Amino acid sequence: MKQQRPLFLAVLALGVLNSLPASAAAERTTYPVVFAHGMAGFDDILGYDYWGDDYGTFVGDPCDGFLEVSCNGDINSGQRAFVAAVQPLQSSDVRGLDLANDIESYMATAGVSHVNLVGHSQGGLDSRKAARVLRERKGYPVVKVLLSISSPHRGSPVAKYVLDLGPGVTSVLDALFRIYGDVVYGPGNDGIAAVKSLVYNDYDANDGKTTGAKAFNQAFPISASYASHYASLMTAQSGLSVNPAMYLVQSFLFDIDGDGYCLDDCDNDGASGKGDGWKAEDDDDGLVGINSQQMGYRLRYSEQWFSLDSIGIDSALGYVSNINAPSSLQMTSSSSLINQDHMDVIGLGPDTFDEMEFYAAIFNYVAKND
Repeated sequence: MKQQRPLFLAVLALGVLNSLPASAAAERTTYPVVFAHGMAGFDDILGYDYWGDDYGTFVGDPCDGFLEVSCNGDINSGQRAFVAAVQPLQSSDVRGLDLANDIESYMATAGVSHVNLVGHSQGGLDSRKAARVLRERKGYPVVKVLLSISSPHRGSPVAKYVLDLGPGVTSVLDALFRIYGDVVYGPGNDGIAAVKSLVYNDYDANDGKTTGAKAFNQAFPISASYASHYASLMTAQSGLSVNPAMYLVQSFLFDIDGDGYCLDDCDNDGASGKGDGWKAEDDDDGLVGINSQQMGYRLRYSEQWFSLDSIGIDSALGYVSNINAPSSLQMTSSSSLINQDHMDVIGLGPDTFDEMEFYAAIFNYVAKND
């Protein structure tokens, strides 16, 4: 009888596993999903694949080949996705136009009339300009779902910190170099224009050009004329769990203190809002405060065991329709924050975050709204 026990346990285990709910693939979106990278990104960032898992596999690559294993098995095998590539270090005015051009070329090749846009960090701002440009070119709202992840819609204190290092170009570029590496010196890059676009107010009234997130938000607002559905996923994390580069910023430079309420930049830190005075709390993701990240609906990401992770609207937070005028609750609430730093959500690891399931949940959410 003892010899039969391993077989009995194996059969029992198989029965238990078969009784658990199966992990279904995400629903296929009606229209392709275009991914828009953040500052200093292109095909990779800091040597890691942008929009990849810890092994460099693109999160939007469906398992549609025979015995294909380097793919995202959590998404529909017919899912269509495209990674756009814009100038790594430039203003969102320039990058947004680049993004619109890239999308228009892709649409012609793919034979589609609409797309969905998922933008990380500065890519979330770029996406709003691209949506408006495409509307003006095509005569109809091209973008169905516009979803931002960890985006500084109302500015980032890190951008102002970098600019305040002056005088001159050298200090700014050296500061960016320490964060992003050799990409800073690539052709066509303008590090100063890039960080000026991510400070909330116009940084320099004497440079002959109005810059900053506040003016950009007025020019490229949330509008049904440009995209049918706007939503955002927000990140915040602190301590040793943060990516080493983010940890150094938080520990030795300053704390963003990103959950105080005030319209406009009331403490002159480069972001709309103000600090609440408590520095040791999860109110930013190392680069962007939570008071800057909500655009449209705030989304809640829920990890699930033995089934597809889910994303839904956090209805208690309401809808941010005027990006420059969120409510106090929308600026300061810690509801539905993803416990990851600014880089974790794009595959800059290694870490324990499951990028494949996270983006599968995003595809599933987009599919229900496009």
